[in-house]
Amino acid sequence: QVQLVESGGGLVQAGGSLRLSCAASGRTDSSLTMGWFRQTEGKEREFVATISGGTGRTRYADSVKGRFTISRDNAKNTAYLQMASLTPEVTAVYYCVAGSSVAWFVARDTSAFPYWGQGTPVTVSS
Repeated sequence: QVQLVESGGGLVQAGGSLRLSCAASGRTDSSLTMGWFRQTEGKEREFVATISGGTGRTRYADSVKGRFTISRDNAKNTAYLQMASLTPEVTAVYYCVAGSSVAWFVARDTSAFPYWGQGTPVTVSS
């Protein structure tokens, strides 16, 4: 089992930045694919970004490319999501996820990730 705990969410003004963190514990290793999804009320969970184990290859949703950056520190078993130039449209609960190396290839599919954090809310005010 892998446990994921997110932190760093909160309220920020439009144009601002936030960095989300995701601390993994349990059966962790550097080969895990990690990522982020988000969800707003009444909508399905939406893929945001993912990073592979090993070489750290990244993939992003088109809507966040150039504004969000996913990274990881394997020594700390922690993944990060740096969010910049925030707009109210990105307001959501952000979930950290983890899965096998295969998950990177199908990262937009929520079922690819068996491990989910509890979510951290991000609110961007206009």
